[in-house]
Amino acid sequence: MSDTDHRMAPASTLGVFATLRRGTQVSPQLLDGLVITVLLAVVAAVGRVVVPIAVQQTVDTGILAPGGPQVERVVWLAAVATLVLLVGAVCSAYVNVRLFRSSEAGLLALRTRAFRHVHDLSVLTQNTERRGSLVSRVTSDVDTISLFVQWGGIMLLVSGLQIVVATVLMAFYSWQLTLLVWLCFVPLVVVLQPLQKRVNARYTAVRERYGAMLGAVSEAVVGAETIRAYGVADRTQRKIDASIGGTRRAMVRAQNLVATVFASGVLVANLVLAVVVVVGTHLGVTGEVTAGQLLAFLFLVQLFTGPVQMATEVLNELQNAIAGWRRVLGVIETPVTVVDPGADGVPSPRGPARVELVGVDFSYPDGPPVLQDVHLAVPAGSSVAVVGATGSGKTTIARLVARFMDPSAGTVLLDGADLRDVELATLRERVVLVPQEGFLFDGTLAQNMAYGLRDEGDDEARVREAVDALGLDTWVDELAAGLDTPVGQRGESLSAGERQLVALVRAHLASPDLLLLDEATSAVDPATEVRIARALASLTQGRSTLTIAHRLSTAEAADAVVVVEDGVVVEHGHHHDLVALDGIYAAMHRAWVSQTR
Repeated sequence: MSDTDHRMAPASTLGVFATLRRGTQVSPQLLDGLVITVLLAVVAAVGRVVVPIAVQQTVDTGILAPGGPQVERVVWLAAVATLVLLVGAVCSAYVNVRLFRSSEAGLLALRTRAFRHVHDLSVLTQNTERRGSLVSRVTSDVDTISLFVQWGGIMLLVSGLQIVVATVLMAFYSWQLTLLVWLCFVPLVVVLQPLQKRVNARYTAVRERYGAMLGAVSEAVVGAETIRAYGVADRTQRKIDASIGGTRRAMVRAQNLVATVFASGVLVANLVLAVVVVVGTHLGVTGEVTAGQLLAFLFLVQLFTGPVQMATEVLNELQNAIAGWRRVLGVIETPVTVVDPGADGVPSPRGPARVELVGVDFSYPDGPPVLQDVHLAVPAGSSVAVVGATGSGKTTIARLVARFMDPSAGTVLLDGADLRDVELATLRERVVLVPQEGFLFDGTLAQNMAYGLRDEGDDEARVREAVDALGLDTWVDELAAGLDTPVGQRGESLSAGERQLVALVRAHLASPDLLLLDEATSAVDPATEVRIARALASLTQGRSTLTIAHRLSTAEAADAVVVVEDGVVVEHGHHHDLVALDGIYAAMHRAWVSQTR
């Protein structure tokens, strides 16, 4: 698989109409009840043109009637026009309600699908884009779509119908003036087409800059402690200022072009009105139009030019929405490299797990080989420790066994079945990875521990039972609020060792057949280290265990030790045998013993 297959797609390359078509395919709820909505919009558009008709009829057949003013007819026309206006207003409001409902349902489906797809992507793919920028694709980019669908979509629908109805009525009153109106707008249409392409390009740049800005800001917030510790606040501020400034410049460039487009529409609209007044007066003098028809036509021109001016702004919002839509579709179109076979996968029944790596190679995108022809076996119910220098590929082995990514070559087997053929839901039940730094969510200790539970039930009782089983009841009882102790954002209220204890309780609650441990040793006080050791002894009992060992005391207690150097398994055997071999492991063990004395 090529490195590009692991990269997040920057944005979809579809055209405007293709993007809209693809977007409605992804979110078909956007089109729910569209026929009824369009019919209601037609009624609303007809309601808007009742005023010009009422004006024409009132002037020509009421006020200027041959026998003198007809008051009753004027009152009757005013009453009918009022009734039609009320019906049109009700239909317009209902159109809004229907579009809001369908758009929210569609955007909910879009957000859900994009968020689900992000979680389906491999760790490698997720790491090709900054977290803040990735989050912006399923939040702010969808918001731009929401703004257009709920506001611009309504305006585009109603205004389009209003232009059609106004044109038909204008042609009924005076085909000459109608032709003149359209001829005045032809140059604007010709100019708008290339301008809209430039607007689209500039809004695409805005969405990219905005995502980059969110990425920079989120990194600075998450890394605030490191920034303060190294006194690099000024340097970080300059980077954020540059990112914000870049976003501002992109938005200003886009808005400058938008202002030009909108001003062009206003200029043409005013020009049309002036031309209609002059030519219409001449037609009135020659008797080709009546006074009422000319007044009605002027009203209709306003109803025609208003939507045309609004259309330029709506089209600009459309370009912004299209830019956001392309970025969201880019996420959805990013291929999933760790493919889930689903229910078609091979059965993998629960029980003591056996794992094998056969001829495994692996390279990170654009990087050198990390693992080369690795052969490794973890017999059912045994414990295997993987040791080696930093960067030797130990953690990569654990990630491959957990199938956070797939090997470049070779096979990872679980009970003889290729992991790529095992349903991911089943794999997650059987194999659990406990990382060095377990991520904690903002909440209580119990809530974070309960993330290991697979099903519904009495969470509190099961969490307490797991704590007791791992011998951590004394530690929990020492906390001010016990299991209700708030852990803070990312678990900042707990020490690194305490966060590791939470991760071990989670693993116990998950009850896996194979436990992968990326052993944590940094920032752990002696008392916590003893608790971790006792909890691990209880957790690993009777389970197959693959440990990325940083302390060689773990390797001493393991059934087998695997030594990895520069991505290659160089030694494999029991601790005593490897010490007697007097090779790489023996040298590592002597160095470790000398440091612990």
